[in-house]
Amino acid sequence: MILDDFITITPTGLYCVYGDFYLDPQQPVREAVVSHAHGDHAIGGSQNVYCTAATASFMKHRYRKFAAVDFYTKAYHETFKIKDVAITFFSAGHILGSAQVLMEFQGVKYLYTGDYKIEPDATCEPFEFVKADVLITESTFANPDTKHPSPDDEIKKLNETSLNIMLGAYSLGKAQRIIWLLNEHCPTRNVMLHHSIMPFVKIYEDYGISVGNYKMYDRKVMKNNHENQVYIVPPMVFHSYHKAINVVRAFASGWKNLQQQNGISLYISDHADWDAILETVKEVQPKQIWTLHGDGKQLKAHFKDQLEVKILND
Repeated sequence: MILDDFITITPTGLYCVYGDFYLDPQQPVREAVVSHAHGDHAIGGSQNVYCTAATASFMKHRYRKFAAVDFYTKAYHETFKIKDVAITFFSAGHILGSAQVLMEFQGVKYLYTGDYKIEPDATCEPFEFVKADVLITESTFANPDTKHPSPDDEIKKLNETSLNIMLGAYSLGKAQRIIWLLNEHCPTRNVMLHHSIMPFVKIYEDYGISVGNYKMYDRKVMKNNHENQVYIVPPMVFHSYHKAINVVRAFASGWKNLQQQNGISLYISDHADWDAILETVKEVQPKQIWTLHGDGKQLKAHFKDQLEVKILND
């Protein structure tokens, strides 16, 4: 029997009372199961953190000695228990080390996707479809009007200009994917990175992921060469240099509002769009869908009379 209160939303985060642990807590807790290392899912200060090895490495860099008291790193497909709940990680395809969390209790399987994408990405493990009774899915882009374009086609837009480009990208996950795409599809470009992105790239390389050629940002290179330079910067730097001259601005994101006032729109998302969510539902074959991180109302309408859809963040 599916337990309606298996996962509940609390001010601290998603809580599983039957295992007495939190999924991606927003405050330090005793038992934290962390799907991936982005700051809105992984914070520092918890007692026991269960995650993949790559996620632990990213957290240790970001939070230093305050990352956690103890890490318990688990491989994909390795099952472990917290109290009476059996937990197994499966790749989420979002960034390196990102995991879906399969929780089994009293014969029922609950699958928490975390953030995910199902399209290929050479810089992280591919998404895995997992059968479950309850699919607890992110719904960031759960809108029939949202269809992410091909990332290959999007990055090729940069070939339409020879001018230097300031390219905004999140330091973890997005930046590494963009470096790889630039190397693959824009080979004439000299890729330079903001210093804050470099440690995350090194961790990727430590885990055997080759993102291609890049260099640390050199102001003289950018100043003396007005063509074929791409400078990848984190969001705060990108927005602080809104009056930068002699560069074309672009920001790699699925969000339309982040494309405004830029010279080139760059719709590259690391989240599942509408079609990908529907494909995931088809493959997971759940009896119920629970939605998070977005608006699940359109999914609820789409599956009316077919599947029960519960919006957890209502």
